[in-house]
Amino acid sequence: MAPCIDTSRTGTGKSLLCQDDDSRFHYINLFPPGNFPGRISRSRTLQTSSLVPDFDRVDVWIKMLEEAKSDVEQEPILSSYYYSSITSHRSLASALANILSVKLSTLTLPSNTLFELFISVLQESPEIMESTKQDLLAAKERDPACLSYVHCFLSFKGFLACQAHRIAHKLWTQDRKILALLIQNRVSEAFAVDIHPGAKIGKGVLLDHATAVVIGETAVVGDNVSILHGVTLGGTGKQCGDRHPKIGDGVLIGAGTCVLGNITIGEGAKVGSGSVVLKDVPPHTTAVGNPARLMGGKENPKMLDKIPGLSMDQTQYLTEWSDYVI
Repeated sequence: MAPCIDTSRTGTGKSLLCQDDDSRFHYINLFPPGNFPGRISRSRTLQTSSLVPDFDRVDVWIKMLEEAKSDVEQEPILSSYYYSSITSHRSLASALANILSVKLSTLTLPSNTLFELFISVLQESPEIMESTKQDLLAAKERDPACLSYVHCFLSFKGFLACQAHRIAHKLWTQDRKILALLIQNRVSEAFAVDIHPGAKIGKGVLLDHATAVVIGETAVVGDNVSILHGVTLGGTGKQCGDRHPKIGDGVLIGAGTCVLGNITIGEGAKVGSGSVVLKDVPPHTTAVGNPARLMGGKENPKMLDKIPGLSMDQTQYLTEWSDYVI
């Protein structure tokens, strides 16, 4: 466990100066619900992908503590909930392990058991926590319904399902497959999101709404990808081995889309809602329809000048769909 130093002073309440998993020190709030420190310790710059705008280079955990204070001031009824979920924790990893353990627990699979499992994985996997921060940044930047990082952290089941998958995938790679599959099952039951623990998912991923998202065992999802609800990244039958889609960086996949087989959706491509994709989609192009076809045609497809996974523009192609009439 990381070391902590008592820094209590007369009249200032009680706090701890703790060393987190990145060997940096920060102050931890030990105040009971309804009492918050007047000032939060200095933040550190979060190194994000070059695809993320500069103004999002923030310390997500420090920002969440600030948001939690503001939310409780506005709605005191949330004091205990925010205390148990956020402000009583020394780090983002602890808070994440806690909320996932609460959401995924059952009568025979208690939250304290899950918490010990989750926190042990997160403490030995700094890459998971970096991806978690990037996913929070992605939701705040791309989803207009996201009020704050705290809002995403506590309420967005796509975000929570993705973080639980990251833990399950780590266990899968350690050959702890029974535990990994158990987490997959509980995530499917609790969040209606089914991601096989063998799937590889990058950072800065947004599962928007997320209901009925299915991602198969050998699927690969790149960085800064946005996936809407009802999307399937699946196989085409009973084939074995590498049989699921590979999604490049910056891709946007619209709601209700099926991408089937060991095919590639190229970097920066867009797939329109309701499409069925059975063949490779070249980078920076738009595919739409059932079966999916390239906008502009195969020989001279229209190339995108923006990264759709970041812009979230899902209907631009309709302006050039000459037979689309209401």
